[in-house]
Amino acid sequence: MEISTAQIKELREATGAGVLECRKVLAETNGDMQKAMYLLKERGLAKAAKKAERTTKDGRVEVYSHPGNRVGVLLEVNCESDFVARTDDFKALVHELALHIAFSNPQYLRPEDIPADVLEAQRAAFKVEAEASGKPANVLDRIVEGKLDKYLDDVCLLRQPFVKDDKVKVGDLVTSAIAKIGENVVVRRFVRYELGEG
Repeated sequence: MEISTAQIKELREATGAGVLECRKVLAETNGDMQKAMYLLKERGLAKAAKKAERTTKDGRVEVYSHPGNRVGVLLEVNCESDFVARTDDFKALVHELALHIAFSNPQYLRPEDIPADVLEAQRAAFKVEAEASGKPANVLDRIVEGKLDKYLDDVCLLRQPFVKDDKVKVGDLVTSAIAKIGENVVVRRFVRYELGEG
């Protein structure tokens, strides 16, 4: 099947993949755009996993102040090279992450960053709540684990649904950026300030 330039352009705009990769995948899928997008996403995620071990020493510190100057965010996101740190795609990602932090107020970067005593106190509170609901004893542990999982989605940046598309987790957004940019990207740390909060 002959693959047109318009098809390649459409797939490239939708996925951010290279021209040759788009042509190759379209040929493999006989021009089926949906299958091609799925295949590119699958391959992109595989590429992202391979890049996860690479060292990230460059990057960007983003300073974001919400209109009205009531909320501010300092965010450090690292990548492998200063070349990528200066690209529009990387800058846009970092800005979007800072905007998300300002809006969603995560407390931690990832679940591993939560102190054990905080996690245990939360688990105990959920257990008391589950026991008070009168549910059978055999389902209490599942209820507690479900509530704990939801809690982690609420307080951990990389597990939160992205503010501009709640079907995508922030961690998946970063993984997609790794696939598109072609370098490892790591959200290193952040601080969120809100006027009047202690």
